[in-house]
Amino acid sequence: MNTDSTGCFFNAAAGQGHGWIAARVPHQGRMCLLDSVLQASENGLLCAADSHRDPGNPLRQQGRLGAACGIEYAGQAMALHGALLAEAQGHAAPAGGMLVSVRAVTFHAARLDGVAARLLVNVLSDAVSGPTRLYRFTLHAENIHAGNIQAESGPLLLQGRAVVQLTPPRAPSVP
Repeated sequence: MNTDSTGCFFNAAAGQGHGWIAARVPHQGRMCLLDSVLQASENGLLCAADSHRDPGNPLRQQGRLGAACGIEYAGQAMALHGALLAEAQGHAAPAGGMLVSVRAVTFHAARLDGVAARLLVNVLSDAVSGPTRLYRFTLHAENIHAGNIQAESGPLLLQGRAVVQLTPPRAPSVP
């Protein structure tokens, strides 16, 4: 894909919802935590999530959703970004992936379940080496000023860096 069509592809991703996201990530059902794509580019992704307020959130322990669970939200945004990059280049989405390491994580909140606003999950790719990517991530509470959503507009809940290893797509089975 040329740069213009790649840009159009990422522009079209913005505004997509939960079902569209679930079709591109391995996380299904209630474990697909992201609700919508707000912005997308070759370099990163900004998503919104409401699932932290759901009493049935599968990550809750004793009714609470600790801030460390925000790393899973960021990981799902990274998985979606990897799938979008593959799709933009005409390739199949990765078969899966794993967080290899998480570093420099700073928590600015103890829990996520008490956050009344939507979560804004921002991931930015800093480096790529084959199937391995280095991301920076932040989670903020949404704060809307005159209808303008900005990744840093609300209170910062957590931030950090992660190394992600994507699994190549499965080869089609031959009968």
